[in-house]
Amino acid sequence: MSRIDFSLYLITDRRQTTGRDLPAVVEEALAGGVRAVQLREKDLSPRELLELARAMRELTGRYGAKLIINDRADIALAAGADGVHLGEASIPADTARQIVGASRLIGVSCHSKEGALAAEKSGADFITFGPVYPTPSKAAYGAPMGVERLAETVALLRIPVFALGGIKRENAPEVLATGAAGVALISAIIAAVNPNEEARAFQTLLEQGRRTE
Repeated sequence: MSRIDFSLYLITDRRQTTGRDLPAVVEEALAGGVRAVQLREKDLSPRELLELARAMRELTGRYGAKLIINDRADIALAAGADGVHLGEASIPADTARQIVGASRLIGVSCHSKEGALAAEKSGADFITFGPVYPTPSKAAYGAPMGVERLAETVALLRIPVFALGGIKRENAPEVLATGAAGVALISAIIAAVNPNEEARAFQTLLEQGRRTE
């Protein structure tokens, strides 16, 4: 059985919760069907991040969901998280593996086919690929990749690919038609008026996509 047993991958950004408590927003999303959460709060101090990671570990554990820590293998270990998610400029996946061990997941953010292939070769368990569509949070990575390049990357890799960037309910079906393993979402859920409802809607779309494969 694949170690990647989720298709809806939530990435946190507490600046987009419109003043709501991040754990409360994440719990709503978990209740709506999210089964993997990447804690990505880069501006926190290590101590603050560890405290939040431990709270998220307790929360995700209650829902049987995975907790992935962005970039900080040390925090992932200290919090008992299920894995670490690396950027293309982070340490390579094979080096991270020496730190976190064989049992934890390693994801890598990729913004090109070449980067995706390198991540797979280095031992990543899965990647996120994007931005697929225009999105302010990923503007620094240049023009959107589009679904064609997403499909090409999915076809090249043997590991799961999660589409990232500007994904909404309206365009999710064409993303899933590429063969992507799922979607990685930030604002679509974190900034939603009702994160539970939004997560349920995406989960339904993902299940429909699996049935048509």
